[in-house]
Amino acid sequence: MSKTHIPIDRKLLEILVCPQTKTALRYDAEAHELISDKAGLAYPIRDGIPILLVDEARHLEES
Repeated sequence: MSKTHIPIDRKLLEILVCPQTKTALRYDAEAHELISDKAGLAYPIRDGIPILLVDEARHLEES
């Protein structure tokens, strides 16, 4: 069963911040995550709802 990704509203993206760093997030459409570059975390979006919990975030690989 494939998951359908609901696009995130641009207005919502403008007001959301990383709960750890309080900095802006960017949307990664391919991974369907909100990225905090400063914290190095990727927050999942489930059923169109951003899950902004540090415990639920994925640590980004260092490049």
